[in-house]
Amino acid sequence: MSSPSPEAPTSSPAAPGLAAADTAVQAGAPVVPQEARGHALQWIVAAVAVGALVSTGMLWQKLSGIQEQLARQSADSGALAIEARTMARQAEDLVRETAARLSVAEARVSEVALQRTQLEDLMQSLSRSRDENLVVDIESAIRLAQQQTQLTGSLEPMVAALKSANQRIERAAQPRLGPVQRAISHDLDRLSRAPVTDTAGLLARLDDLVRQVDELPVQNAVAQAEATRRLAAGPGSAAATAPSTTPDHLAWWQAVLQRGWEVVRDEARGLVRVSRIDQPEAILLAPEQAFFLRENLKLKLLNARLAVLARQYDSARADLAAATAALNKYFDPASRRTQAAASTLQTAQASMKAAELPRLDETLAALATAAAGR
Repeated sequence: MSSPSPEAPTSSPAAPGLAAADTAVQAGAPVVPQEARGHALQWIVAAVAVGALVSTGMLWQKLSGIQEQLARQSADSGALAIEARTMARQAEDLVRETAARLSVAEARVSEVALQRTQLEDLMQSLSRSRDENLVVDIESAIRLAQQQTQLTGSLEPMVAALKSANQRIERAAQPRLGPVQRAISHDLDRLSRAPVTDTAGLLARLDDLVRQVDELPVQNAVAQAEATRRLAAGPGSAAATAPSTTPDHLAWWQAVLQRGWEVVRDEARGLVRVSRIDQPEAILLAPEQAFFLRENLKLKLLNARLAVLARQYDSARADLAAATAALNKYFDPASRRTQAAASTLQTAQASMKAAELPRLDETLAALATAAAGR
């Protein structure tokens, strides 16, 4: 350091120090040389500089460590980012593949659901068509049985049709046909209590009467009928009715001749006969008119038969009443054949019942409801 020149004023900053040094010298303190103070200051500055360098080196070293750590972390972050991008790409590919598989699975599920729906519809249609066919068959059978009952007058066709329908419904085991089965049971119970005319037996009686008309004796042929009865009576009955002079030891041809002689004798005795006449027109009936009388009686019986078949019981009763009147008026009431025919006519009139044939309306209504799907 240079000393101040003599010309410079003493108002510099070192003036107080010099003044203090002069004061210290004057007070007797030790005097430090100027150069020593300069070296001390240099050492302090150097120490401060070394400390600054050391701290700077330490800071630089720390900063280098931080930079290396940051570099490692950045490298790790980059690797992680690359790995994350790779995983994200893989995840994206997996998502796309999963979405594709899911769409395929959904399509297959939709297809399976559609097939199941179609199969259920097909099964229902098959079941419905089978039930409908069963209902149609049962209804046709019942209507045919009704027609047969109307033709024959017997309830057996309807009873058989209802029983067969009940068995078919039980085998089908369809709950929707339960009302039909209950209706069939009700109709069967009603048929079992219904009064019906025995048409077959009545027709058989009328046919027998038609065949017997030709054998019925008329009233104006009483003597001939009596002779015919005596011819068919035989030797035992002839002996019981009148005394006979025929010996028992006669041959058979002699007995026949004897009976013939008795018939001729009776006819000769019957040429003149006195009797009560209640029906003069029957006695005055000509022999050729007897044929038409019998044919007329047959026509009345046949008309009654047709009326029974047509369920016209009033007309049948009227025809049978007319036949009974003709039988009592023109035919011999003492003849067993006439009495049997009259008894048969009375039985036929009594067996005819005008009760209406029961209808199967309940069963037919239940079948219509089942066919409509309700």
